[in-house]
Amino acid sequence: MNISNNVSSINAHQTMLNTTANNIANVNTDRYIPKDTRMTNDLNSVQAHIRKSDDNGLKRSQTDLAKEIPDQIIAQDAVAVNVNVIKTQNEMTGTLLDIKT
Repeated sequence: MNISNNVSSINAHQTMLNTTANNIANVNTDRYIPKDTRMTNDLNSVQAHIRKSDDNGLKRSQTDLAKEIPDQIIAQDAVAVNVNVIKTQNEMTGTLLDIKT
């Protein structure tokens, strides 16, 4: 696995964290339509795509905290996993270099 895959995943999940944080910050803003983050991936990277959620016509904020909080947890955990993978890859490379010398 390539470290750049993990870095792109961290960046994509950071985008997701930013989007959900903005939605949560606007939970009391009248007529606020939240945004949603969708992840796509290929062999080389993970990408975050942001889109506006469907407008349900409510006068109050349409932010659903029951969706936003779990999304925050998922993104936070994904970042932690990717950081641990990068650390492990770094340690393995260091060990290989120590063995070679």
